[in-house]
Amino acid sequence: MTLKERIQETQSAPITYTPVFFYPDRAADQAALQQLLEAQPYIRVYDELAGQLRELVKIQHPTRRLSEAETVTAVEAHLNGVPQDQYGVWVFYPWTAKLVHLLGKEEFIALRTSRNMHKITAAERDALQEKKIGVIGLSVGQTIALTLAMERVCGELRLADFDDVELTNMNRLRTTVDNLGMPKVIVAAREIVEMDPYIQVKVYLDGATEANLDDFLTGGGKLDILVEECDGVDVKILSRQKARKHRIPVVMDTNDRGMLDIERFDLDPEYPLLHGLIPPIEDLGMLKHLSNEEKIPILGPMAGMADMSPRMKYSLGEIGKTITTWPQLASSVMLGGALVTDTCRRILLDQLKSSGRYYVDFDQLIQ
Repeated sequence: MTLKERIQETQSAPITYTPVFFYPDRAADQAALQQLLEAQPYIRVYDELAGQLRELVKIQHPTRRLSEAETVTAVEAHLNGVPQDQYGVWVFYPWTAKLVHLLGKEEFIALRTSRNMHKITAAERDALQEKKIGVIGLSVGQTIALTLAMERVCGELRLADFDDVELTNMNRLRTTVDNLGMPKVIVAAREIVEMDPYIQVKVYLDGATEANLDDFLTGGGKLDILVEECDGVDVKILSRQKARKHRIPVVMDTNDRGMLDIERFDLDPEYPLLHGLIPPIEDLGMLKHLSNEEKIPILGPMAGMADMSPRMKYSLGEIGKTITTWPQLASSVMLGGALVTDTCRRILLDQLKSSGRYYVDFDQLIQ
């Protein structure tokens, strides 16, 4: 096969982000897994279940360190006669051709979150597992989605973005060069399920639109929090209008001076959109195709232009002159992931009830 043919074959492959589960205690799954391995002999198999079982019995005996012999005995007792290769679940990732042996859902979650205890209690972990969070905008939002998943602040994530990964995105978007041209939502979804296949992920490849926003917010159960990180002014406004209608709180990080916005539409459905900073606009359609320069007069008050860092203010004046769009730094984006995740967790656990705009400004805090 020529290089050109290989490129065409790769580009025509279906885009998927959903892993396939094979349960070894089911005869049909055993047969299907065997067929898969025979049909695709290049599949790489990763079986580290023994290590997971050793860790599992370790956290079950926190008061003392088990000896090697005691660990072996505890693992055997835990398996209760089930052969190790038939325990747990085999998870296949089609896009990487990897087959991974993992603990079942409850044991996997308990072990993966064991080092969250007691900063997040077992009861809180179980409550968070029932929560649903939507993220609009998967450039800044990618780090937020990954942090939410890593801390397991929810059991379901909905991701919306219409854009593909470009090389200029990689100054702050966590991905690899082989993902250039790949939809941002697919890149994020794959990384989430590769970290935790038990988190439910749903993607919206068209981004958030007037046609799909109601489904994004309520389809399959209403979101508990909307995280809005998109560039489109029309979607920023429309998503808030609909979130307020459905009484869904909105959280947004702006990644300059650590600015965080919280709008508790769940507690106060009359709360003004973005604290009253959104100007009255009758026709949102007129906002869809604005250039970055044209967005600034509208985004200025919404983004707190008067309080922006000096370098961000200067950068905005350089759009269309020396740069093509506003700058975003990886360090600021990573901070945003932490700010939004911590805020979402506290909202979901009823530990935070305020609306407002807040700053975690390193220039002020660290001098």
